[in-house]
Amino acid sequence: MKRFLDKHALWLAMVVGVVGYPLFRHLMFLLPPMIFLMLFFTFCKVNPLDLRLHRWHWIVLFVQLAIAIGLYYGIMALGKQSSRDGLDIAAIAQGLMICVLMPTATAAPIIAGKMGGSIQNLTTFTMLSNIATAIIVPAFFPMVNPMADMTFWHAAGLILSKVGPLLLGPFLAAWLLRIGYNGWQEHKGSSKRFALHRNWVSVPFYLWAGTLIILMADITHTMLTTRFNGQTILFLFVGALLTCLLQFFLGKVIGYHFPAPSKGEDYRAEVIRDDLPTDMSFVSKVTAGQAFGQKNTTLGVWMAQTYLCPLAALGPAAYIIWQNIFNSIQLLVLGRAQKKTPDISAHKQR
Repeated sequence: MKRFLDKHALWLAMVVGVVGYPLFRHLMFLLPPMIFLMLFFTFCKVNPLDLRLHRWHWIVLFVQLAIAIGLYYGIMALGKQSSRDGLDIAAIAQGLMICVLMPTATAAPIIAGKMGGSIQNLTTFTMLSNIATAIIVPAFFPMVNPMADMTFWHAAGLILSKVGPLLLGPFLAAWLLRIGYNGWQEHKGSSKRFALHRNWVSVPFYLWAGTLIILMADITHTMLTTRFNGQTILFLFVGALLTCLLQFFLGKVIGYHFPAPSKGEDYRAEVIRDDLPTDMSFVSKVTAGQAFGQKNTTLGVWMAQTYLCPLAALGPAAYIIWQNIFNSIQLLVLGRAQKKTPDISAHKQR
């Protein structure tokens, strides 16, 4: 059953959300704690003291922020020159900006590990991108969508008070848990150190599937009960596809040309593909591609619905579909390639 769910959980979650939307749409209040737990379990996997920043981390983060800001202002500038009736330019600009600005998904290290990437290097970037989001979103969103009867600083403080703990809280909680556990073991004279049990390693992946059910239910309800301009929806869906492909492509290019020196001490309870190339250009290509392209769409939809134009949430909602299709294709192609190659891992064991 677990092997089946590992392969099919994401598209099944989307189908369940669409079919059961009358029930699951009422569970939106669960998204913040589920996001917190996804990040918490992800950060528990690796000791923060062992994480190392590499060149591709900073390059991907800089390119991501540049594209997000440039895309928003570029679409807004083009929109002023366009005279299409009913086309919501602000919603399109905000929706596609969120598609790029969203931090890396907590499940990305799991997918990267299955493809031969580095779990530790991707976990490092997941931390970096979430911290950057916690800082940038409160500063940028009030300029994108000024809140009524609020000054810029008041609005920024309000967003930071809600987004900051949601993104930084799990990191601090995981670190304090590690420090407390290790200190307790040292006090007892034991050499044991904190490590997330292998039964809990995949929890972020299944939490992610759970959030997909709730998000797809809410999106389905919105689509069925609200009148939208058809062209606006089309622009958001096509734009989300293009931003998805662009980010995966750029991530792979950056990772290939600026590889990390090593994979790091990866968490071996995860599935690490020993039958794939181990040169760091390949490893970093896979890792940076997932870091840039696989997004925390749950957080993106929640931020758009809470702080931006509600229609803008359709951008990251469409991204959910495209990134899962892209990941499914990657895993399918990898699986077919593996069937055509000899069992290198078995040869190594001999």
